[in-house]
Amino acid sequence: MRKLIWLEWKKNRAGRYVRNAFFLTVLLTLLVFGMAFFGIADDPATGMPDAAAGMLSSSANVEFLTNSVSIVFTGVMLAAFVVGAYKNGIMALMATYPISRRKLLASQFSAVWLFNFVALALTKLFLYGCLALGGRVYGASSFPLDFDLGSGAFYGSLLLSAAAVVTVGFLSLFAGLLAKSSKAAVVASFLLVLLTQGSVGDLSLAGNPAFFLGLAFLALLLAAGSVAAAGKRDVVGK
Repeated sequence: MRKLIWLEWKKNRAGRYVRNAFFLTVLLTLLVFGMAFFGIADDPATGMPDAAAGMLSSSANVEFLTNSVSIVFTGVMLAAFVVGAYKNGIMALMATYPISRRKLLASQFSAVWLFNFVALALTKLFLYGCLALGGRVYGASSFPLDFDLGSGAFYGSLLLSAAAVVTVGFLSLFAGLLAKSSKAAVVASFLLVLLTQGSVGDLSLAGNPAFFLGLAFLALLLAAGSVAAAGKRDVVGK
């Protein structure tokens, strides 16, 4: 499986995704740092942060921005790795290899999930680290630094959040497969961001762990069902 995952990264030129993830991390860091210490999100009239309810802390801003970008990034990679492979006939060609379709599909899912999980976890950690350093240098922050880098629970929560977010991002894949369109997968990822991270007034589902974990569980079920169905098609094909 490890070789198949590596081949997926190589075939889809994972280096460009590493580059894009790096640039996105730099942009997010500048944005979050500027909001916290340079007042770019402050209301000129009051000098107070101009933010929606529930977004008045540094951790809320980090989670919102990184999660939103990760869901879209996951959708883009799934569109290329999986939907594009079906659309362009690559999966049909790979099905002639002495490897089951189930294993091929599982390797594609794993390649995208692992890449985005590591990228999201590192990005979150880097942003939190920069904010903690900024707090030492600049002192007060427009958005309270409500996290503790010395707590083990912090890192456990960070990893669990990253895993759940990337898994939820897989829901965009099934929209793309149903529509047989890579663009549909990308559009679906933006809709997922609106659903999971957006807010209407004081109402937001972003702070509802049960809802988010429910979506992640649904994505796992759909992914497992897709892999199982691919295996059955192999048997039928024989």
